[in-house]
Amino acid sequence: MKKHRKYLLAGGLLLATATPSFALFGIGDIVFDPTSYASLVSQLTTLESQYNMLKNNVTHFSLKQQWQTTLTQLKNVNVANMFGETAGMSIALNTNSPSGSITAWKTATVPVNSSTSTFLKGQTVGSSTQLSQLAMIEMADSVSPDCLTAVGQYRANRSQNQTANTTLLQNQFDGTSATNSEVQQLNLLNAAEAQKLSEMQSQGTMQTCLASQMTVANMQQRNAAAQDLNSAAMVQQQRAMNDTSAANEGHTWQTYIP
Repeated sequence: MKKHRKYLLAGGLLLATATPSFALFGIGDIVFDPTSYASLVSQLTTLESQYNMLKNNVTHFSLKQQWQTTLTQLKNVNVANMFGETAGMSIALNTNSPSGSITAWKTATVPVNSSTSTFLKGQTVGSSTQLSQLAMIEMADSVSPDCLTAVGQYRANRSQNQTANTTLLQNQFDGTSATNSEVQQLNLLNAAEAQKLSEMQSQGTMQTCLASQMTVANMQQRNAAAQDLNSAAMVQQQRAMNDTSAANEGHTWQTYIP
């Protein structure tokens, strides 16, 4: 009995120690490794997130038309030309023609003739009302043709860009899978930004033109105000030097300036 008991104990000890050894060398039961399991769960979660992201990227919008807006089109200007006074003005306002703008402006404005030029030669710069008016005319003659060209160029470019704008708009509001992948959508965004930049540059040219015209208009108003002050001072001086008041009414008209 003692001998059998020793064999049973030895066998039990052998069985107790055999399972880890077999599992250690890849033989026997599967060993659970918490670290490896956590790593696999993390990898699976990452793959699932990537899959969902790719799935969302290729999924297209089906209700894009609710965002669509309309573009206001500019019509061509047709300036009346009864006696040739506005010859070339319609071309200047509708096309990109700097030379046409200059010609149209000269035709439609009053020129400074040779006799006026002879008179202005004897005036002093900085103290002559006539030379200040000439400066305003020369500024207007420089700025206004550029503005005509800017307006004509803007109208011409809007017509030329209409096909590109329409095509981009159609692709942006396309609800099929043909234009809704991530790369295609990014390309559409880049194209839209490029068109926006072109429009902003064109608007900048128009705003420059407006600022130039406002400068000339302000110059005209400023010269008119200065001329009024100079005229008032001259009238006051003349009345003081040459009193024309009635008897016993000396200097009455000095305080009356219409």
